[in-house]
Amino acid sequence: MEQGTLAKGTGVSSLLFGVYTILLALLGLTLAYQGGALVNAGGTPYYAMMGTVLLLAAALMGLKKAAGIYLYGAASLATYGWAIWESGYNGWAYIPRLAWLVLLSVIFLAFWPLVRRDFAKINRALYFSIMGVLPLLMAATILAPLFFPNTVHLADSPAITAHSQQPFSRSTVASPDANVAASHDKTNWTAYAGSNLGNHYSAAAQITPANVSGLVKAWEYHHGDVKQPGEKTKYLNEATPIKVGDSLYTCTPKQIIISLNATTGKENWRYDSKVDPDYFANGGAYCRGVSYYEVPNASGLCAKRIIWGTNDIRLGAVDALTGQACPDFGTAGFADLKDGLGTFRKGSTGITSAPLVIRGVVITGGRVLDSDVRPAPSGVVRAYDAVSGKQKWAWDLGRPDSTAPADADETYTLSTPNSWAPISADDELGLVYITTGNAAGDFYGGTRTEQEDKFSSSLVALDALTGKVKWHFQTVHHDLWDYDLSPQPALIDFPTANGTRPAVIQATKSGQLFVLDRATGEPLVDISEAAVPQGTAPGDYTAATQPLSPGMPSTMGRPSKNPEVLNEADAWGLTPFDQLQCRIEFRQARYEGIFTPPVVGQQSLIFPGHHGGLNWGGVMVDLQRGLLIINNQRLPYMQGLVPREQLDAINAKSFQESPGNNQGFRVQAGLPYGAIKDPWMSALEQPCIAPPWGFISAIDLRTREVRWSRPFGTGYDSGPLGIASKLRFEIGTPSDATGVATAGGVTFIGAAIDRSMRAYNSESGELLWEERLPAGNQASPLTYVSEGRQYVVAVVGGHDRIPTKLGDSIIAWALPEK
Repeated sequence: MEQGTLAKGTGVSSLLFGVYTILLALLGLTLAYQGGALVNAGGTPYYAMMGTVLLLAAALMGLKKAAGIYLYGAASLATYGWAIWESGYNGWAYIPRLAWLVLLSVIFLAFWPLVRRDFAKINRALYFSIMGVLPLLMAATILAPLFFPNTVHLADSPAITAHSQQPFSRSTVASPDANVAASHDKTNWTAYAGSNLGNHYSAAAQITPANVSGLVKAWEYHHGDVKQPGEKTKYLNEATPIKVGDSLYTCTPKQIIISLNATTGKENWRYDSKVDPDYFANGGAYCRGVSYYEVPNASGLCAKRIIWGTNDIRLGAVDALTGQACPDFGTAGFADLKDGLGTFRKGSTGITSAPLVIRGVVITGGRVLDSDVRPAPSGVVRAYDAVSGKQKWAWDLGRPDSTAPADADETYTLSTPNSWAPISADDELGLVYITTGNAAGDFYGGTRTEQEDKFSSSLVALDALTGKVKWHFQTVHHDLWDYDLSPQPALIDFPTANGTRPAVIQATKSGQLFVLDRATGEPLVDISEAAVPQGTAPGDYTAATQPLSPGMPSTMGRPSKNPEVLNEADAWGLTPFDQLQCRIEFRQARYEGIFTPPVVGQQSLIFPGHHGGLNWGGVMVDLQRGLLIINNQRLPYMQGLVPREQLDAINAKSFQESPGNNQGFRVQAGLPYGAIKDPWMSALEQPCIAPPWGFISAIDLRTREVRWSRPFGTGYDSGPLGIASKLRFEIGTPSDATGVATAGGVTFIGAAIDRSMRAYNSESGELLWEERLPAGNQASPLTYVSEGRQYVVAVVGGHDRIPTKLGDSIIAWALPEK
């Protein structure tokens, strides 16, 4: 009986060992095959060599030869050394290089009774060193950098105390007409980013690093605008409420305008814009905010009014106290902005950001689906009277000598660069600062006009009353990368050798931080024109140089004055196989650093990717301490051009022609080429470079050096194949929106994809407080003091495109009531 049981156990272990050696051989064969492809592409021979060695080791093990174990051990030891040499101190980079060997070795340990019986002259000490000690060392090598990362760089004490006494910059400007949105104090939040200055900063100082850990939820409101079962509309909760007096004002994705009591969160009123749902077809349902205006010397209905833009291209106005439509504004409270835009399919254009109010006019741009078709709707920027809704001027690139509104039978110039990002303004100078995208199409510029090329991807200062250009600065010449200028300009006082100057800081997707005199456009920090890679599609060209800002840290990867350049060793995956595929793709792609142009027949690696750098959330400026606080992305993209005949052969159609039939391409109908543009992802749906994929950092504006930097966000709600990892490692995730810096020395931010609101010490970068959210927060928070208590408020509604969990909450946090 015992002999039968023993024989059966021996048979099972022999069978399992046979399966193990077969699997080891298959792993070796796969590595050898893929590794050969990598060698052919010009990459490292490691994988081909390792695969060959594993095949031989598996064969020897199958023959019960101890040499197979020793060969495997030698290959594992060599891999360990290679991993450290290639990756440095980087636990995430070690995972695909070492974790699989740890697993194989630990499994092999279980076969010790069989090995001792069947492998002649096996060295016990050597066996346990190979299958026990070495994998233990590998595991420790992986885990040490994960638990003790070198990616978290906090400020030291001397840096913290050096500049914190005197305010760095004013937080207000004079407004000749007492425009509420021109500035704000600690009790108000008068525009999308706090005020027209665009700084995401508050003078509120009740919450400090010493007490922020005691924050509690003060109230939570549910707006009820939620996705219905089976509904295909994408919901994008991106709104930042404004706060004026004792009320908050915000909008839901489908543009229901809501007023809340700022202290209790109780609803005062709501107004449904009744947006045509067909306009949600492409961009989704979204609203980033509303604006506020007080009519001078007026009383009664709509003397104080809320103004906003809609997805279906209207401006609306309601009474701030009652939510009643303003009868004097447009027709029944709405001004229709569709006139003059040309013929377009619903959903191919719309208003994305809150309009800006200055000098009694409301200024707005809008989104255009500019990689879809040429001609596309006009990118015109327009101003309307804040009382009547009557159009005052139009900045149309096709009419450089006139800013008069178009006649009833006239169309604004089609396909021009659009301005979809939040707008800033200096009420004292009477200037508005708009940012532009690309002319249609994004990735082929052979048909662009001189004016389109001149003003694409630019910061433009316009006279608020006339719309005339005062100055402009182009951040990317002849943009072929979709590096449209989406971060909101931030207006501050900036120290120079010739004294303090009124400045505008312009962040970019391309990783640059430009600092310009906001009155003249003159650079206040050196800008260089750098030679860049050349060569793109026939009929197009690449600019010989591109503007860089070497005097400020780059946001290509970790913010630094030494911009990151990728190489093959940066390619990553969770296993050696998806990492190997990413390495092959890297070698097969065209990549010559930043501004590698798109070409036909080959993918180009774009880094920073199309999401940045920085994106529409903009930057935070701690005006007390002189800190520029940013959350940037580190996510490469792949981009390529596809001849029109290939797209026609698969019946790829633009949204304008046939919604939902683009076959995965940026069709660019009307041009010789369409395009491919996607994040560079592995087969396991993870980025093809190792984390971090996002950072939060502070730049000292006096020294223009990085004060502190750390990965931003954990992998708790994300993971391979969309499966949440539930790991709280500070992996650094992509983010949308930004945060708010306060005079109290605390920076609040959600934005990352792990459903958390966080508070950081603005001076040191220390994480002080963190709270789990019921949904995603892809909307910038605000803060204010109401009835003597400081509140931090955020829209917590999630985002379908990222994606994060949807919801309908607006949440306020505060210190406990005394």
